[in-house]
Amino acid sequence: MEIINFAEHDSLISRYMLELRSIDIQHDPLRFRTNLERIGEIMAYEISKRLDYKNEDITTPLGPCTCRTIADKIVLATILRAGLPFHQGFLNYFDHAENAFVSAYRKYKEKGDSFDVLIEYMASPRLEDKVLVIVDPMLATGSSMELAYRALLTKGIPSKIHVASVIASRQSIEYVKSTFPEGTTVWVGAIDDEVNSHSYIVPGLGDAGDLAYGEKD
Repeated sequence: MEIINFAEHDSLISRYMLELRSIDIQHDPLRFRTNLERIGEIMAYEISKRLDYKNEDITTPLGPCTCRTIADKIVLATILRAGLPFHQGFLNYFDHAENAFVSAYRKYKEKGDSFDVLIEYMASPRLEDKVLVIVDPMLATGSSMELAYRALLTKGIPSKIHVASVIASRQSIEYVKSTFPEGTTVWVGAIDDEVNSHSYIVPGLGDAGDLAYGEKD
């Protein structure tokens, strides 16, 4: 399994990551959503280099021309709700992609910080022989990502899987390695060392869903 960590190389993502993490900047929801979207666009561009292409003959106003175009059929899958602006960045570039949406949430137990991850809703096209790109900004434990993936497999086996996240923990990276197929490629803006007792990534950035859309009751 290949892990591509953008924090290992300086790029525009470094600036957007700074703004997502900083308590002095991230309080602006519009800017927060925009930065998630921008990172999604950059990752989509990088993923596009790994896809299969074909020639397509077209006609310009001055004559015939042969162009290269993506041959793969792509499905963009998102875990709601924080994943929506991140997903939009991918969709801005893969604008012909099909889309899947999975609602996964933490159901906390009566006492303590323990919880179960539950899938409440899924809408997806057929995945057979398509490239599946699963996007979720925060990859803390990896359990939500795995459950979403297992649910999506009911729609067929994709030809290739890409997992994209803004921030992941080392724990979640190891979990994905152990639960996803060997040929999966993981794209991440940064990998942080710790997960606290609430299963939040440290230093992370806080609750991405709340920062993007407001606190939930």
